[in-house]
Amino acid sequence: MDRIIEGLCAQFQQERGLRALEPNEAFETFTGFCVLSSFFEDDFDPEEFRMGAGGDLGVDVAGVIINGDLLLDAADVRAAVSQARTLDVRFIIIQSKRSQGFEAKVFTDLADNLVELFTSDLLGYPASPEIQNLRECIDAVYRDLGKFSRDLPEISVRYVSTGTVGDAMLDAKRKAAYKRLDATNFFGNVDVTALGAREIRDLYQRATAAVSADFSLPKRITLPKIPGVDQAFLGVLPAKDLVEILTDPGGGIRKTLFFENVRDFQDYNPVNLEIQQTVRDVDRRDRFAVLNNGITIVTRELTIAGDDIHIRDFQIVNGCQTCHVLFDEKDGLTDGVHVNIKLIQSREEDVIGGITAATNRQTAVSDEDLEAREAFHKELENLFQSFPEGERLYYERRSRQYSTQQSIEKTRVVTRGLLTRTYASMFLDEPSRAGRYYKELKEVRRDDLFRDGQCALAYYTSAAAAYRIDWLFRNKRIDRAYAPAKYQLLMAIKLYLLGSGPLPQGSRLADRECKKILDVIWDANRAESLIQSLLPPLQAAAYAEDSSGIFNRDTVRTQRFSENLRREVLAARKS
Repeated sequence: MDRIIEGLCAQFQQERGLRALEPNEAFETFTGFCVLSSFFEDDFDPEEFRMGAGGDLGVDVAGVIINGDLLLDAADVRAAVSQARTLDVRFIIIQSKRSQGFEAKVFTDLADNLVELFTSDLLGYPASPEIQNLRECIDAVYRDLGKFSRDLPEISVRYVSTGTVGDAMLDAKRKAAYKRLDATNFFGNVDVTALGAREIRDLYQRATAAVSADFSLPKRITLPKIPGVDQAFLGVLPAKDLVEILTDPGGGIRKTLFFENVRDFQDYNPVNLEIQQTVRDVDRRDRFAVLNNGITIVTRELTIAGDDIHIRDFQIVNGCQTCHVLFDEKDGLTDGVHVNIKLIQSREEDVIGGITAATNRQTAVSDEDLEAREAFHKELENLFQSFPEGERLYYERRSRQYSTQQSIEKTRVVTRGLLTRTYASMFLDEPSRAGRYYKELKEVRRDDLFRDGQCALAYYTSAAAAYRIDWLFRNKRIDRAYAPAKYQLLMAIKLYLLGSGPLPQGSRLADRECKKILDVIWDANRAESLIQSLLPPLQAAAYAEDSSGIFNRDTVRTQRFSENLRREVLAARKS
C-alpha cells in the first residue's frame, strides 16, 4: 500500500474514531469519504455509505445525491423523491482495493453487476441487505420519470487503488465499462474513472480544506472603512461566472455555501418563478441586474490581484433563491445576464452574524427572531467548548468550521443537522422523524428548535448521548444491527433516566435534569451498562412491529415503534 495513503488513512481513522475497523474496511471508508466529498461538500458520516462484505456485487461504497442531498437509505430516497417537484439525481458507485496495482477486469465485472442492479426486475445474484437497500433506492428514483427536469440520473463509477493510473489495458476496460452502462439508456450521463494514489491524495486535501473560489470583478466599488470589516465591495458579476462559483467538482450546486442563509431554496414558488421567467425572457434578461436584489457573499479570506479575486472560507448569506434559479438555468444564460454582488471580508463572528440577519430581513422571519436564533447558536457553540477535554464537543455553527483543525477529533464535531436530530429525538419525542428525511423534521418542528429561552444544556446533552452511542458502535461494544435505532435509543435514555415528562421550566431545574443524564453518559462503564440494558426493550419493540424481530430502517422509523419502545422502557424503569 502507498505509504502516504497509508498515513492519510491512519490519520482519517484517528480523527473519526474508527480505529476498530479492519484495514480493508478502513480503506473503503477513507476512499468513500474522499470520493463522496468530491460530489457533496457538506458534512456526512462516511461509515453510513460503506456496504460491508459479502453479497455487495463489487460495490464497496455507494451514495445517491438527490437535489443536492447525499442519501443512502431507501426511506429517505422515497421521501426526497415524493417531496420534490423536479429531480436532479446522481448515483455514485465506488470499489476500493488496497493493492498498489489495478486489475483491468474489475471494471468489466463491476459494469456487469451494475447493469444487473439497475435494469433487471429481479436480481440474479445473491445480494446483501445493503445492496437490497440500494436497489430500493434505484427503484424509488426511477418510479416517476416525469420529475426529471433536464435529463435522466447520472452515474459516477470509481475504481480506487493505491497504484498509478495510466495502463492501456485498464483504460480499454474502463471505456468498455462506460459503453456497457451507457447502452442501457438508464442514465443521462455516465462517468467511469480509475483513481490512484495521487488522485486520492488530491481528493482528500480538497475534502478537508475550506471552500474557495476565484473570479474577476473589474466593475466594483470599494466601500469606505467599516468597523469589523476588513474589505467590502459592490460590483456586478456575469451570471455565468456566478454559476462557476456555485458549481461543486461533481457538477452540482454547492449546498455548503448557503449554510448561514436563513432560508433554504423554496423551490419554484411565485417569486422564484418570476426570477426564472426574467432569465428566460429575451427582452428582460439583460436587465436582470436592475430587476434583482443580487447576492451577498461574506468571506473570511480575500486576496486581490488587479481584477482577479480569490476568496476562501466563504458563505452566500443572502441570495439563495437567486443562486439556485440561475444554477438551474445555467445552460440558457447569455453574456448579458449580470448579478449585483456585495462582497464582504470579515473575521469577526458578531459582524458576520449581523450581516446575515440584516440581509435576510423579510416579513416571513422577524428581525428579533433572526437575532435571537443567531445568539442562541453562538451560546451553544460556546457551551459545547466549555467542558473539560474528555467531555468537550464542538458545535459547528458554520459549515466546515473545524475541517482544517486536525487536533479536533471529527467524531466530536456536531453539525446543526445532527444536533437537530439528537435534540428532537431525546427531548421532543421525535425519534421516528429524526431517523427519516431530515427536511421533514426541520419543517415540522421548526418552531421548537433553537429558540431563545430554551435549555442550552439539553442540546449538548442530546449530542453527548449520541456521541456515546456512536462510540459504542464504532468500537464494536454494541452490535451494529442496532444502528438504525440510534435515535430511538436517545429517546430511551431520556425516558429511563428522567421519566416521560418534559424538561421542567426554568434553566436551573432543566440543567439539573440534564446533568443526571450527563453523569451517566460521561462515565464509560455506566453508559455502556445503561445502553446494554435498553437493548432488550428495543428488541421487544422490534418484535412487536415485525414478528422476525429484525432491525431495519423502515421498522424503527414509525411512530408505532416509538410508542412500543416507550412502553417497554417505562416498564423496565419501574421493575
